[in-house]
Amino acid sequence: MNGDFIIGGIFSIHFYTTSEQNSYTRQPLPPQCSGSINFRGLRIARAMEFAIHEINNRTDLLPGITLGYQIHDSCSAVPMTVKVTFQFANGMEPFYNDTDSCSKSTAAAVPALVGESNSNPSITMARMLGLFGIPQVSHFATCACLSDKQQFPAFFRTVPSDHHQAAALAKAVKRFGWTWIGAVRSDTDYGNYGMASFLKAAQEEGICVEYSESYYRTQPRRKLERVANVIRRSTARVIVAFVAGGDLRLILEELARQPSPPLQWVGSEAWIIDPELLRFNMCAGAIGFGIPRSVIPGFRQFLLDLSPAQALKSPLLTEFWESSFSCSLKGSSGGARECDGNEDIRALENPYTDTSQLRQSNMVYKATYAIAHAIHGVICNDTQCDKSAKCAPWQILDQLKRVNFTTKNGFQVSFDSNGDPVAVYELINWQFKKDGSLEFVNVGHYDSSRPRGQEFSMSRAISWMEGQTEVPVSVCSESCPPGTRKAVQKGKPVCCYDCIPCAEGEISNKTDSLNCVRCPSEFWPNTQQDRCLLKPVEFLSWDNTLSIILTVFSITGAFIAVCVAAVFYKHRTSPIVRANNSELSFLLLFALTLCFLCSLTFIGQPSEWSCMLRHTTFGITFVLCISCVLGKTIVVLMAFRATLPGSNAMKWFGPPQQRLSVLAFTLIQVLICVLWLTISPPLPFKNLSQYKEIIILECGLGSAIGFWAVLGYIGFLALLCFILAFLARKLPDNFNEAKFITFSMLIFCAVWISFIPAYVNSPGKFTVAVEIFAILASSFGLFICLFASKCFIIMFRPEQNTKKHLMGKVPSKSL
Repeated sequence: MNGDFIIGGIFSIHFYTTSEQNSYTRQPLPPQCSGSINFRGLRIARAMEFAIHEINNRTDLLPGITLGYQIHDSCSAVPMTVKVTFQFANGMEPFYNDTDSCSKSTAAAVPALVGESNSNPSITMARMLGLFGIPQVSHFATCACLSDKQQFPAFFRTVPSDHHQAAALAKAVKRFGWTWIGAVRSDTDYGNYGMASFLKAAQEEGICVEYSESYYRTQPRRKLERVANVIRRSTARVIVAFVAGGDLRLILEELARQPSPPLQWVGSEAWIIDPELLRFNMCAGAIGFGIPRSVIPGFRQFLLDLSPAQALKSPLLTEFWESSFSCSLKGSSGGARECDGNEDIRALENPYTDTSQLRQSNMVYKATYAIAHAIHGVICNDTQCDKSAKCAPWQILDQLKRVNFTTKNGFQVSFDSNGDPVAVYELINWQFKKDGSLEFVNVGHYDSSRPRGQEFSMSRAISWMEGQTEVPVSVCSESCPPGTRKAVQKGKPVCCYDCIPCAEGEISNKTDSLNCVRCPSEFWPNTQQDRCLLKPVEFLSWDNTLSIILTVFSITGAFIAVCVAAVFYKHRTSPIVRANNSELSFLLLFALTLCFLCSLTFIGQPSEWSCMLRHTTFGITFVLCISCVLGKTIVVLMAFRATLPGSNAMKWFGPPQQRLSVLAFTLIQVLICVLWLTISPPLPFKNLSQYKEIIILECGLGSAIGFWAVLGYIGFLALLCFILAFLARKLPDNFNEAKFITFSMLIFCAVWISFIPAYVNSPGKFTVAVEIFAILASSFGLFICLFASKCFIIMFRPEQNTKKHLMGKVPSKSL
């Protein structure tokens, strides 16, 4: 169609080419299209024709200007694309004749082109047209490489780049939990660049690829068989295919010869919206991103408004008519039966008349309008256009960078600095219809202009492979549950791993954790090791069975000591009480009562006051007790010396001196305790190292020197008392209390010597129990040795509680 400005169009209307040689010169002849016509490709090409007719009828766009067009078939082949591109670029149609000369064609150079349909031919076109500065607006060439303005300065497109599609596919795969996939691509720039972008995005999403195979339809059959066998043997149940429709058709046909286990196909826009592939039921449930479906008002009527006479004006339309109705138009050489004029194009049901899935057609529609707006920007002002104005390709190229408009069917058209539009996709799902055939269903949406993380949205449920409703699983290793961490298997991708339980004291609280986290010092993992629990705090509590037993013994000992004191007080005038230094005996019984009761301060939750009280009370009461015993021992020795002629020993160790010695010994311990509490007192602390699972709440020693000074002083007094009592063990019988003191000191020392290793090695609350046991054992030892026999005589042998009886046992020679 002629016009004031001619727009070129290159579309894939056939899929095959033939290249022959001149039989005389042996030189190659120009490539020619062969094979049957592609009805869908013809419909897409006529979308450009419709858009130009629509533009020519508008008054707001290029008023008074008529656009023309030249549409050529590239046959989806690079050689044919090169031929047509040269023709568009310089008006010369290159061909070879017998004289090797070039002949000038009547075709004029065009200021801009729409096309081509595929990436590979478009790359060749863009390289050539870029040299001439002729803008090219492709409707379906998605290779990310075409965004490189250094190589393709004149290239624009209305379909998004595969860079966005690859990112969208990776996000979709990640969204559905597939971390172990296979990959197949066309062995072309489209497939290689697209798959490279996808693999990069997949790696960023943590997706592993088991295999990545390539195939092109012209490659040997053994390559096709190898690709099919790799797919059959793989363990990945999801396969991402960045392939052209023709390449995938051959792969699917090969797989159908020996069906593989069910696969979940994830496809690129090149085949996911190809109706010709819907016959392969093995792809049921396939998902992929396709360009949005649209409605172009008036387009269907334009397609159906075709008569035999109009068809004869174009070789492509003639071929379409004859192929559709299996007849030959008058004046045409094809077909055996002549068309009779009764053919009804409206009755046809083929891809040409099917306008329910207008996707590529809308991209052509937008591309044509983009060029028209660019021409408008060059030759028109606010009110009119200059038909005689020159419209150089570089001017249109400059205007295309600034176009920004909305088409009649509501689609925004603009280009970024790379010549790409905003990436908007529909998530297409192949679902079964009621009749058992497959159809395209839009189940989601992807818009790259949305905020990060919100680009992807779902609108309805997906039907998965074989019509399943559950999302298929495709992982190299099952997810590691909480409480474990992932350990990559040696020599395998990161998606293949073993689940290792967290080490002791560590947790992981989410699925597929890479590392386990150690719990804080006061926490410990639960049995599942998926959360940290506060460690139970343990101490010798009052309700503990051991505490109850020790408390009973403590109170019992104190009660018995009080009872003995009462008995002694009642019989204070009796010889046996008076003979045993009644004043020191009462003081000793008081000290023993305190010793029994001080053990109670070790029971219960430690606090600052209880920790300071328990150790000081224990130290002071025991020194008081040992001081009294030491005083009694000295009295025995002094009394023996006082019986010797001329001795006045008792003069120097009478009752005042006895009281003063007890007070002095005790004050020394008080001084030690005061220094201990002043410098570094014992305070409660949480022992986290004794047990891993529990916290031992105990009293720290504060100053270890202070603690051992208290014990050492008690031990010193006990040892001194033992030595003195041992020296007095052979005194006359009426002074035989020295034997009992000796025995009591043996018990006392044995208990406290054995206490030291037991105290150091006892775990947790048993450390306190050992200390209480030592206090009670030594107290009972002193009590029994010093008072049991006397009480027995007072209570059960009163006849022996006489001075005569006590003195009668003394030999005369000893006196």
